[in-house]
Amino acid sequence: MTDESVVNTTAGIEVEGEAAYPILVGRAILDRVPEVLGPQPSKILIVHSAAVGHLAERLRETLQAHYRQVLLAEVPDDEPTKRIEVASFCWQILGQAEFTREDAVVGVGGGVITDLAGFVASAWQRGARLVQIPTTVQAMVDVAIGGENGVNTAEGKNAIGTLYPPTAVVCDIDAAATLTRADIVAAFAEVAKCGFIAEPEILELLDADLGRASDPTTPEFQRVIELAIRVKARALFSGVSGGAESLQYGYALGRAIEYAERYQWRHGAALAVGMMYAAELGRMTGALSDAVVERHRRILSSLSLPLTYPTGRWPSLLAIMQRGTESRPGMLRFVVLDDVAKPRLLTGLDDSMLQLAYQEISS
Repeated sequence: MTDESVVNTTAGIEVEGEAAYPILVGRAILDRVPEVLGPQPSKILIVHSAAVGHLAERLRETLQAHYRQVLLAEVPDDEPTKRIEVASFCWQILGQAEFTREDAVVGVGGGVITDLAGFVASAWQRGARLVQIPTTVQAMVDVAIGGENGVNTAEGKNAIGTLYPPTAVVCDIDAAATLTRADIVAAFAEVAKCGFIAEPEILELLDADLGRASDPTTPEFQRVIELAIRVKARALFSGVSGGAESLQYGYALGRAIEYAERYQWRHGAALAVGMMYAAELGRMTGALSDAVVERHRRILSSLSLPLTYPTGRWPSLLAIMQRGTESRPGMLRFVVLDDVAKPRLLTGLDDSMLQLAYQEISS
């Protein structure tokens, strides 16, 4: 049963910039979607997966009282099916129903759905209205925020995509109640990351009672989700120090592991190893204390996330990082910490130092 203290608490977070938009975080707030969409659209397409069909149907009933036509498009919700052909299926629905750019696409689901819905909306007549309703922790704290949208091709994950901000993001915490425990704790790697780079209160809540902090029915869960969202929203439009680049903490090695594992590892598992590696780099090359490195280990292990990766894989991981998005020609870039909430960019390390840090997290 949901804690009564959070039932009617809704946070409004503003993503700033040229195309500012609100993020609502609360419980039972799907009825606020017409409020953020406004009166302008006459037609709505809800893109959703089968797993959240009940939410999509409930939302359709709500929207039908406000808009002339509300359609549903059920699409697959796994990474291999996030393809241009699925986007084309959605565009076909928009075309047959004569949607204009003043009409709207609403994405309801996890990161695959919000990526796809965002891409569909951004390309339709050069940009239709878009509302994202993430239903997984990973989508709430990361994927659905920032306006990054895309589909996969044979050439790579999100090889075709757009930067297109939504009209609004609505995070209904109650949607997380249907997630498996494995889904929740894996996604909490991103939550913990936000704590380490910018928001110590997240770490305090995880340390105090991980069970309550990761239980969707508690006020602690809602608080850590809200704090993580605030970190990303703030970082996206702040300066270099503590800004968007800090969100890449753990990503250099983490993304290399995802690629090496052909995306069969959960993102949170790869990120956890990547953060341990970044912590070791911060200790070896800067001011990060043993205590903070141990805090990484304690929190991530309590989430049952991996902390190590096989010793013999270093040469291939280094090669992947050198051609990845976190590098520049001839130079790898890492976000490290000098302390909790004190990130900095580290460049210019030679391969021997990088390998030495890897030895600390290899198995």
